[in-house]
Amino acid sequence: MTTDAEKKRVPRILVVDDEQSMRNFLEIMLRREGYVVDLAANGDEAVGFVEKKIYDLVITDIIMPGPSGTEILKKVKEVNPATIVIMITAYASTESAVEAMKEGAYDYITKPFNVDEIKVIISNALEKGRLEKENILLKRELGKEYSYENIIGTSPAMQKTFDLIGRVSATKTNVLISGESGTGKELVARAIHNKSPRKDRPFVVINCGGIPENLLESDLFGHVKGSFTGAVSHKEGLFEVADTGTIFLDEVGELTQAIQVKLLRAIQERTFKRVGGTEDISVDVRIIAATNKDLEREVISGHFREDLYYRLNVIEIKMPPLRERREDIPILASHFLKKMSAEQGKEIRKISSYALEVLKDYSFPGNVRELENIIERSVALESSNIVLPESLALSMHKEHGGQMATDDAALLGTDSFSMDTYIADIETGLIKEALLLAGKNKKEAARILGISYWVLLRKIEKYGIKDDA
Repeated sequence: MTTDAEKKRVPRILVVDDEQSMRNFLEIMLRREGYVVDLAANGDEAVGFVEKKIYDLVITDIIMPGPSGTEILKKVKEVNPATIVIMITAYASTESAVEAMKEGAYDYITKPFNVDEIKVIISNALEKGRLEKENILLKRELGKEYSYENIIGTSPAMQKTFDLIGRVSATKTNVLISGESGTGKELVARAIHNKSPRKDRPFVVINCGGIPENLLESDLFGHVKGSFTGAVSHKEGLFEVADTGTIFLDEVGELTQAIQVKLLRAIQERTFKRVGGTEDISVDVRIIAATNKDLEREVISGHFREDLYYRLNVIEIKMPPLRERREDIPILASHFLKKMSAEQGKEIRKISSYALEVLKDYSFPGNVRELENIIERSVALESSNIVLPESLALSMHKEHGGQMATDDAALLGTDSFSMDTYIADIETGLIKEALLLAGKNKKEAARILGISYWVLLRKIEKYGIKDDA
């Protein structure tokens, strides 16, 4: 039995020809092949269709009253460069064929044509378009840096997490992954997708906290040409790209109220409209969301919609912080040591027992991501074949052991103590240290801190941290 995830998205084709018999013939043939078909009797009608809808393929006659097939080709490529165009004509000539190919036509056939031949050409054209979209998505994914390649852990907390991943993967249920920054939430999302019936379909990641609101809606749902300044062509949103697959909404707690409303509608109705569009787009997408915020508290405070929260949080997976699974620190550190030694071309065989004890006693506010960064820097600084304690670069929390220092704790209950000021001082110190470690590169500093680039910029402005800090 075919599951919903195995169903392929039905390609949409526009046929443009001034001969009604040819339009009817192509419509019957294409619908029998299972395609969605629109018909245009002339160039003006075709332009109207192209400006309103996104097509996978346009088949157009070259010689017609009004705008010619070549002009339609140019318009299609202007509005949506990803659309494949096939030219047909009864007036074949080398000149027209060369012109069409120069303008981006996929192929060029003459009337009358062989039915089996055009079926093959159409099938190949659509496959080319599909592969190009997958390549774009793959390049986007390969261009990203991941904190680590595998989920690693032998602790009871992680074994429980692995068990839950296995049980939810086979379902279509939406999943909310909660936990502090750097605990591996995206890796869990990928594991769920890779073990699901959708594993051969797209896995699309979007960082809800790393994209300005005015761009996020367009990224999620797409837009039509002219819907806003800079919208020079139609664009498919990531919900369309993820159709029949999985979309991972990272930092979902950062969504504004306006975007929350639109996301809720897309989840409830499984449809949405592109920015500036009027057409309802239907998709089959599994949603996995992640947050480092307490969304229940965000709901109570009115910052996050309760109805959206329950739509996302059908099943929750809570990622434990590294300080609550310290038994995993040695195996994680060994994994990162092998990885970083290979990447940096060094032969560092082990971490000294004392250095390992220092790591095990550390609170790891940045969790597994911070551990990886510490090992990476240690490998870079180490001149021997073993990582020594002095090569470890731990943050100011190492003196605190994850708790308030004794002198600070003594301030509690005094008139001079303010928790807001205390936390602000800690955050300021961490940000300055991260900027120092990152060579003042703010994006790298945000990665070290386990927060989004935009959150870091807001905190730098809030605390008045200078660029030369």
